[in-house]
Order: sequence, then C-alpha cells, then structure tokens
Amino acid sequence: MPLLYADLVEVYDRLSSTTKRLEMTEILVDFFKRCPSGVIDKAVYLTQGRLYPEFIPLELGVADRLIARSISQAVAVPESEVTSLYKKLGDLGKVAENLLAKGKKQVTLQFFSGDRSREKLTVEEVYKVLDRIARSQGEGSQEEKLRLLSDLLRDSSPREALYIIRTVSGAMRLGVADMTILDALSIAFAGSKDAREAIERAYNLTSDLGAIAKSLATGGLASLGEAKPEPGRPIRPMLAERLSTPEEILEKIGGKCAVEYKYDGERVQIHRGDDGNVKLFSRRLENINGHYPDVAELASRSISSKTFIVEGEIVAVDQSTGEMLPFQELMHRRRKYGVEEAMQAYPAALRLFDALYADGRDLTLEPYPARRKALEGMTTESERISLATQRVVDNPRSLEEFFEEAISEGCEGLVAKSLGSSSIYKAGARGWLWIKYKRDYKSEMQDSVDLVAVGAYWGTGRRAGNIGTLLLAAYDPGEDMFRTVCKCSTGFSDEEIRNMRSIFEKSIIMHRHARVDSKLNPDIWITPSKVLEIRGAEITLSPIHTCGMGTIREGSGLAIRFPRFTGKWRDEKAPEDATTVQEIVEMYRRQLKKVE
Repeated sequence: MPLLYADLVEVYDRLSSTTKRLEMTEILVDFFKRCPSGVIDKAVYLTQGRLYPEFIPLELGVADRLIARSISQAVAVPESEVTSLYKKLGDLGKVAENLLAKGKKQVTLQFFSGDRSREKLTVEEVYKVLDRIARSQGEGSQEEKLRLLSDLLRDSSPREALYIIRTVSGAMRLGVADMTILDALSIAFAGSKDAREAIERAYNLTSDLGAIAKSLATGGLASLGEAKPEPGRPIRPMLAERLSTPEEILEKIGGKCAVEYKYDGERVQIHRGDDGNVKLFSRRLENINGHYPDVAELASRSISSKTFIVEGEIVAVDQSTGEMLPFQELMHRRRKYGVEEAMQAYPAALRLFDALYADGRDLTLEPYPARRKALEGMTTESERISLATQRVVDNPRSLEEFFEEAISEGCEGLVAKSLGSSSIYKAGARGWLWIKYKRDYKSEMQDSVDLVAVGAYWGTGRRAGNIGTLLLAAYDPGEDMFRTVCKCSTGFSDEEIRNMRSIFEKSIIMHRHARVDSKLNPDIWITPSKVLEIRGAEITLSPIHTCGMGTIREGSGLAIRFPRFTGKWRDEKAPEDATTVQEIVEMYRRQLKKVE
C-alpha cells in the first residue's frame, strides 16, 4: 500500500507538539515500522526538510513571492490578500492552510469538507512534484514551478498544504535532529539502540540518512555490511578536541605525536570518482565547486590517483608574496556571481592533510601514518598545493617551538595527531586522536569561541524594533543538545542589527527548540543553525546558564563574561561544529589553575 501524505502530516503534527527528544524518537520508531520500504528514503528526506541528501546541490528554488502567487492561484484569491495574511501570520504555510480551509470556491469547499472527488495524495506523488519543481531550470522555469505548486496545493488538504509550503520555503522547523532519526532507525529495525554505532558509522561514511533508512527497511542491519567510502558521497569530517599546553597534549596523546599547521582557511573534502569529475565539499557537506573552480582544477591535475577522497584546507594567498591571508579574505570567494573576478582578486591554495580513499582502497580504517604516506604518494606538490607542514615531536619544547613557527607563518596554531595503531579516521566523531592547540586557548577568553544562536531579545533605544541581543549556546555532543552560555549584544554593526530579523527569519520558532537547554526565556526562540565567533573577557560561574551545569559547582553553569561578536559569521560551520560544553569547562578549569 502506498503511504498517504496525510499519514506523514499526522507524524509531523505529533512531532511539532513535543519538545521532548524521547517522545520524538518514539513517534519516529512507530512511523518507520509501518512506512513502506519503497518510500522510506523520501519520507526521511522530507522530514529533514529537503528532497535529497544535503551534498546534492539541487534546491527547490522557489522564492516567497512565487509561493504567494501559487497560493493565490490555488485558492482563487488576489495575491494582495495572500501577502496581507502573510504579514499577519509570518508563515506562508499557515497562510496556505487558512485560505484553503476557508475555501474561495464552492468546489474547494466541497473538496475539503470531506467529500473528496480525487484520490488522496501519497508521499510518492508529493515528492515527484517537488522533485520536478527542483529540476525545472532555465527559461520558463518559474512559470512551470508556479503551475506545479499551484496544482499540488489544489489537490491538498489545508493541513497538507501547511507542510508542503513549509517544505518548499525551507521552514519545516520540526526540531528533529539527525541523531534522533538514527536512534529511531536503530530501534525500529534492530530492536534497540545497540545497533546505533554500526548505523551511525554507515551514516558518517555516506552522509545520506535516506539511503541508510532504505537499506535498513529492505535488508535489515546486515544490508549495511561493512560501509565503505564512495567518491561523490562526502564523509562526515573527523573533529579534534582542544588543550592549552604542550604538556597536556603529549600526556593525552601518548608522549609522541605528529603536529601540523592549523591553517586559517576553509576545510574541504575533495572527491574524484570513476567519471573523472572532481567535487569539493565543505565541512557542512555542501558542494562548493561553484565557489572554487580553480581549486577543483588544481586538485585534478596535482593528485595522481584515478579515484580519491582527500581532505585539506583552502587558504587565501597574497598574489605578490605568496603569503597566506586571513580567513576573512577567503570568504570573498563565497559568492554566486562574479566568481571569475573573485578568483583573480583572491587566489586560493590547497594544503592537504589526510587521505581517506584511493583507487578502491578504504583508508579510513588505517592508522594516520599510513594515510599520510598515501597522501604523499599521490600528490605532486607546488606553490599552490602541498601537504600540511608537519613535524613529529616527543617533548614540550619542540612542540612549542613548532607552534610559534606556525603562528609566525599566519596559521591559527597546530593540530596534534596520534601516531598509534588505533589512529584511524573516525568519521563524524570528536576525540583525542586529534588535538587542537591554538593561540586563543592560551589566553583564557581573550580570543574566540564559536557559539550557536538559540534565541533573541528585542532591542531598546536605537535598536527598538530590531533584534538587539542574541542568546548563544555551546554544543553538548554527548546529549546532542545546545546549552546556553551568554547573551551577546555588542560587536554587531548597525547594518547587521537592521538585518538581524531577516538573517534569522527562517529559523524563528514559537517555542524552545527540542535540542536547546535554557533556563532563560528570550523574546524569540531560534532553531540552532547559525554559528558566530565570539570573544570574551573570562568564564564565570552562573546560576542562569546551562553550559556545564553542575560540573564545577552544584546548581551552577558557566557563562562568558563581556561577550563580543568578532564580525565572523561562521557559515562554513554546522551548529554541531561549534565550541563544545566540555571545551568551555576545560577553559574555566585552566583559568582557575592560572589564578592559583
């Protein structure tokens, strides 16, 4: 039996009615158990608020104005009425639901009063129409998108229209994280969370929840087999912990390690498959070939393996000196138009630091020294492409000297990497096999951390009528939660304050997000999506913030004192890449040691 879209909508309603992760998991388990295997991948994508895995650069491309026109045509009301209601409700999905429920034609009234003359919509049908909308390109595509969406809305119930429009506008806001879906898949198809590790590894190597769900539904846990990297499917990047002294690093990593320059650039994963095409993926798994066609060409001619997956850092370089430039300069390359001009004005270079796959050989389960050797063997170095500068050290003095060298070369610091037999590439995981050592960690909070906006407060005085303050949080990977650590109102330009509402427009929700832990109740709740770089004076105990709650003192969390926005919107980082709660805790402990 096909899956009715109304059944999926019922699941969405249930998910929207709770902020408790366990309840969300139970709802998804129940749904996955009864979802037809042939459509479960599409249901997962739609639940994520998309049509495809995030690494496929195909978007619906429907602006709010076109959505308003489609609603107008579907219910036969003037577009001005749609626009007026949108200003009042602030949600085009609610607009579609309300207008369809009212019904401007007798046929519409009959159609949605329960006497339906047409077949009910299925998930397959909704997905096919949305897929056609996404693939409609070129001349006449906007009218085609308008026709397809209007027809789909005419065939929808009011509640179905709510979620169709939210899908099209990118505003599903269900609060369901990937980790919650993984938990639900494990329970639904393996009977408990015991299989979560195997399922998560397959996900980390493929970055495709829909494909994982379909494999489990059709062939069970055994179908995942030994998941392996595949060029064209980005691997979720391995992450590093952080420490503040060479002594701590060497003690944690076994007394001897490789240390590499930590470049001030954009992390990239580079793939070449059997078709010979090179694809670049950001740390958020976005295809960024459009921003860096020169980097793709550079990798294509400099890496000898026929098929490969390697990781590195894209850095901006000074045309006249060849010296590396700050990260802010590289961000000029992040544009849709004028790419050729940007390539000339802000040339980029590659610094490679890992190899994950080469000519059919899965390198992720091999120790780091073997991966580095493979990378050396396949790369022809030049001024614009080279391996990350590296040194093997076994004493604090050598590590510190190399750190100072890295800083003098314009780097952020170092990454220390384990040389042991267990130093495999742990996709999607943060651990002590890699440890970051940066200048800012040596100066308490004199430098920066990356925090996630989870709420906002209306401004006063000159900022009246605009968002004036953001509630910011650190990430807790153990519980997959965002825990508040400060409110920040300084460092934003007047233009940023004026545009703050539009910056967060698609992330604003009516209630606390299920993954946010906050004792504070801001004027506006925000879905965790935007990462900001913040500087502060120090970290203090706080009874009102939940970061590290109870870790240092019972009943107290940690807060950043005098936080200030640095001007860096870290759009290349996912919320889960933000500074962690444990990192904030360790920073506080180091402050105490220095005071003592």
